[in-house]
Amino acid sequence: MSLYFNQNQKPPQKITPQKTSINVKSETTNNCENTVVPLSPLTTGAVAKIPVVLAELEAQINVNAIITLPEDALEIKRIKKHLKITQCLLIQDTNVLFIKGFVRKNIEYATANRFYSSAEGVFGDIRHVTVETPFQCTTPVTFNGIEPLPVINRTSEEFEYYKEQKLGPQFAEKDKLLSGDLSEFNQISTEFFNELPYCELINSRIVEFDEFLNRKHPSKIKLPFDEKVFNSIEEKMVIFLTIKLLQNRQVAIPPVTHKPKYFSEEDIN
Repeated sequence: MSLYFNQNQKPPQKITPQKTSINVKSETTNNCENTVVPLSPLTTGAVAKIPVVLAELEAQINVNAIITLPEDALEIKRIKKHLKITQCLLIQDTNVLFIKGFVRKNIEYATANRFYSSAEGVFGDIRHVTVETPFQCTTPVTFNGIEPLPVINRTSEEFEYYKEQKLGPQFAEKDKLLSGDLSEFNQISTEFFNELPYCELINSRIVEFDEFLNRKHPSKIKLPFDEKVFNSIEEKMVIFLTIKLLQNRQVAIPPVTHKPKYFSEEDIN
């Protein structure tokens, strides 16, 4: 159905497409040959410092938020989401994991143009807005048989030296003051730099329900009877987040008892 315009409305301007050309150049590249180089790893056994998996868990985070668009929208065309984590911290001795982050959402929506819309049709632009919906939660951690290394506290110890001093004339000549030396301060301080457990983000799944608020017929725009505009969205998200918790640990690697493929001869001898 064609759009209807009354006498007070300006007819849409005719858009003349610009002349343009699209060129695509491609070429086929040949495969390059390669030669397998024998490895020279350590085969006598070693102690290595590597990440060790402490736990892997799936956290459920429930989010309720209201998004206000910069203008009235007719409908939502598409929403693209990206989850980002800004904090994933294990508080040791409590085994509680603090999680903080946000969901980056790019919302594409259709608008209604008040000059070119009528009771028979709508003309408008497709626009977009990018918002960040924050979230945070805490969750207990069940370790996979290996717990984090216990935290070693820093220490501070004071010590003093023995000192013998003469007394004043009110004391006998053979009397002396025997005590610690108060004219000095001696201390031994020890710092332990513990390995902090850290997180890796494995995957995320977001189940989302968005509802438009205060949909209404605009007063300055003529629209078909079943069309309404809105500028607020109430979103409900259930985020399923899979996280791997690791810590750098010293691990003993046993020696190699057989020759693996692509090992050089000198590695086994």
